[in-house]
Amino acid sequence: MEELLAQLSTLARSMWRFRWPSILVAWSVAIVGAVGVFLIPDQYEASSRIYVDTESILKPLMSGLAVQPNVDQQVMMLSRTLISRPNVEKLVRMADLDLKSQSKAEQEALVAGLMDKLHIQSVGRDNLYTLSFRDSDSAKAQRVIQSFVSIFIESSLGASRKDSDAAKVFINEQIKAYENKLLEAETRLKEFRLRNIESLNAEGVDSVVRIGQLSDALAAAQLQLREAEQSRDSVRQQLIDAKSQPGNTASMNSLLEESALSVATPEIDARIATQRQNLDAMLQRFTEQHPDVITTRKLLRDLEEQKKKEVRELRKAAMAAPAVAAANGTSLVSQELNRLMATSEVQVAALRARVAEYSARFNNAREAAKSAPQLEAEASQLNRDYAVHKANYEDLVKRRESASMSGELDSTAGVADFRLIDPPRVSPTPVSPNRFILLPVAMLAALAAGFLTAFIASQLRPVFHSAAQLRTKLDLPLLGTVSLVTNPADARLEKVRLIKFAVSSGGLVGFFGLTMLGLALMAARKG
Repeated sequence: MEELLAQLSTLARSMWRFRWPSILVAWSVAIVGAVGVFLIPDQYEASSRIYVDTESILKPLMSGLAVQPNVDQQVMMLSRTLISRPNVEKLVRMADLDLKSQSKAEQEALVAGLMDKLHIQSVGRDNLYTLSFRDSDSAKAQRVIQSFVSIFIESSLGASRKDSDAAKVFINEQIKAYENKLLEAETRLKEFRLRNIESLNAEGVDSVVRIGQLSDALAAAQLQLREAEQSRDSVRQQLIDAKSQPGNTASMNSLLEESALSVATPEIDARIATQRQNLDAMLQRFTEQHPDVITTRKLLRDLEEQKKKEVRELRKAAMAAPAVAAANGTSLVSQELNRLMATSEVQVAALRARVAEYSARFNNAREAAKSAPQLEAEASQLNRDYAVHKANYEDLVKRRESASMSGELDSTAGVADFRLIDPPRVSPTPVSPNRFILLPVAMLAALAAGFLTAFIASQLRPVFHSAAQLRTKLDLPLLGTVSLVTNPADARLEKVRLIKFAVSSGGLVGFFGLTMLGLALMAARKG
């Protein structure tokens, strides 16, 4: 500790030798610093606060009808990218700042300076933004911040409209493309149906089911044909017996009764068979509650009732034949049997024609079934392509309407409401520089410059202040020292020098003190 104090004492004595150069440097730095502080131009700050209200009442009302973007994210991104070169150049033109810029270099410098001075800050987590700008001209600062506020609001609205218009243009182009695709798909489907109009089933039944239906219809027609042939053969035999036994009336009556029991209604039977086939086909596609199924069942019941009624009438006529035969003889029996025979032949012929028709249809269906899988696969592919294009087209049309509604919503109702909380205003007093802080800093810099000058000079021109220091430095034997005896005149001269140094040092501090006092009086007078 003693060694450290000794070193500090030696350093202080060395620096004391150069006190007057250090005082001169300190005063020079102090004067330059004070003048520089007062030459710094006053800066006036213009500011404004804007609140962006994104919680619009239209959001829940238009939910599902219009596309609602993330307005909070858009506003945040806008605040971060607002201070860009195109916006600043626009601001320069709006605030008439380019009137004094003659060259391109001056304009570039002006734009660069504005980009450094413009500031936008978000206050907390709310959508409250503060826009600020500082300049030595208060009127210029207010014009700049006014234009900055206008650009902030217009940029958000313009970006929303631009996005909406771009979306509409893109969707319209896609709709036109899908219209062409739909037209091509419809043309291919139409040409396919025209080429295979005979092979395609209008009811949408595939080939296997159609073959099954035709097989069932053919089997039913063959069964009816066999029944009609047996009925005809029975009537033929009865007619032969009646001719061989003309006197046997009871036998004739029994034959007539048997013929009455075998009465047939081919027209109604054909209609009933057709309706049953239709009912079977419908039940494969629909339920019992389908209107067509209910109507077909009702029609079947009506036909069966009509058949029963005609059969009863024919039987009554046949049963009445014996009484007439008793009066008119056996010729009436023969006539009746001939009539029944003719009716049976007609029924058999009709059923044979039906069987032949069903057989031809069945054979054609079996031949067509060989190429049906390929046709069905091609038809499925065409229908699938058409369905996909149609679904995409309808979806695009819906999205276009949604985009139009969203654009109108943004332009008319305003989903994001920009509220000017504080209009652009300029501070009445300069906000910078803070001379009450800069002046003490200048004083400290002057004192530091003085001490540094003395320290550097002492290191450049060192001296020995004690015999021990000299002995340690030279490492040689020291024979002795010679002391300096000062007379009263030298002592008075040294005292005068100390007073001058104290006055010079105190004057430096007093200079800054008086400057601070004058600055305070000026600020109080302006206030």
